[in-house]
Amino acid sequence: MGAAIGQTLSNAVGVAISPIPVIALILMLFSNKAKVNSLSFLVGWVGGLVAAGAIVLAIGFEQSADGSNDSNGYLKIAIGALFLVLAVRNWRMRPKDGEEPEMPAWMASIDDFSPVKAFGMAFLLAAVNPKNLGLTVAASSSISAAGLESGEEYVVLGVFVLLASASVIVPVVFYLAMGPKAEAPLNSAKQWLITNNHTVMAVLLLVLGAKVLGDGISALS
Repeated sequence: MGAAIGQTLSNAVGVAISPIPVIALILMLFSNKAKVNSLSFLVGWVGGLVAAGAIVLAIGFEQSADGSNDSNGYLKIAIGALFLVLAVRNWRMRPKDGEEPEMPAWMASIDDFSPVKAFGMAFLLAAVNPKNLGLTVAASSSISAAGLESGEEYVVLGVFVLLASASVIVPVVFYLAMGPKAEAPLNSAKQWLITNNHTVMAVLLLVLGAKVLGDGISALS
């Protein structure tokens, strides 16, 4: 089980480094329904990761008798190639010097979000966003191919989800613990993420794409 957790660590870190959800969450923390919406967002994020991972575990990617796993390998090659394409796209989208970065239009309406909408948005960002979905599928396929018992698979998935949710959990806990004192550091973090979103994502996707692609090639060797 420890080896399976180790195989998913980089994927979990990749999911956790998600600037857009963190920016949305910080905006939510200073909205009219900060506490209830931020907690709904957190539950939606965790729920999205659990749902995506559980579906992959239910499908299963068991090893064949000779220890190979072609379906797992081809899946990771496809995900790795997608990440490399997304890395190039994000690099090209980064703002030029003096240019204001563009953020998704839906962020302008965060003040008016209901808890249900906060939950739904987080679920989509976790389970449907290509980068997060790809990393969760890759991690879950590695868990499925590790030859663990069903209960052990879900323990490893739980560890993955916890680590992948760290960037969402920490701001919520920090806000609840610090109250108004949290505003300055959270706003500073938000501004940095807005400015560097595409650059961070490009570098991250390049590194993760190369790793996942390499893992897929190794699985076919």
